[in-house]
Amino acid sequence: MQKGQIVKALSGFYYVESQNKIFQCKARGKFRKNDQKPLVGDYCEFSIENGNEGYILKLLERKNELVRPPICNIDQALLVFSAKEPDMNTLLLDRFLILIEHLKIQPIICISKIDLVHLEEIQKIMEPYTQAGYQVYYFSSKEKQGIDDIQQVFENKITVITGQSGVGKSSLLNALDIHLNIHTNQISKALGRGKHTTRHVELIKMYGGYVADTPGFSSLELLIDPVELSQAYHDFKDLSSLCKFRGCLHDSEPSCAVKQAVEDGMISKERYEHYLMFLKEVKEQKERKYG
Repeated sequence: MQKGQIVKALSGFYYVESQNKIFQCKARGKFRKNDQKPLVGDYCEFSIENGNEGYILKLLERKNELVRPPICNIDQALLVFSAKEPDMNTLLLDRFLILIEHLKIQPIICISKIDLVHLEEIQKIMEPYTQAGYQVYYFSSKEKQGIDDIQQVFENKITVITGQSGVGKSSLLNALDIHLNIHTNQISKALGRGKHTTRHVELIKMYGGYVADTPGFSSLELLIDPVELSQAYHDFKDLSSLCKFRGCLHDSEPSCAVKQAVEDGMISKERYEHYLMFLKEVKEQKERKYG
């Protein structure tokens, strides 16, 4: 029995990488019986029976999982937002950050199209995020600016790339790896999710790691509990241990470390106001569900 990682799923076959070799495997029937399905990104135990072909016998524990695309054990997400065309949208960015961090995926913020603005202007908008400890990269695929800085984040990681539509995700991938030669907005087709190709999920080797481009989440709805929301941002979670009340929602509670951080300028007022909007949303969602 060998251990490896599933790097591609296509037509009922799973392609497992182990010791720099790829083995074509099928899943044993017991997975269907247990209502379990192997996913790209799964670490597994498998056996080889005919040279390079074999069977997946056991899936190891997952640390996280995405529904769209069906992929698991993701280390980090590049959240691509544009400085211009479309304009920077910090409300949407904060929503993405909650979704990503709640799944225990490390977010990396990438601001595209910096050739269309004065860099200082966009850096000022992003200051609350760098202050909160987020990694922020600025790049222009068109002008080949900042691409070298982004290359180093992929090593030994499984990365998904997501964000607003029209921000230049495909252009970024092309700029990172000229061999991909992907037409803008055609990344899904190149990965086998196009209109005329077989639907499949695959991890692309890049700079010592793997990349899976995702067209976005199946939903941007915050399907989480208010307490989970209160700890979704890593900086809110770090401060929550200093709050007077356990399970503090950082709203109307007294002696709240997060609210104090907002007053002290450690957390931006805008980020906190976005958080309160999301909190109202998940509370209303919970009321509708449970009455």
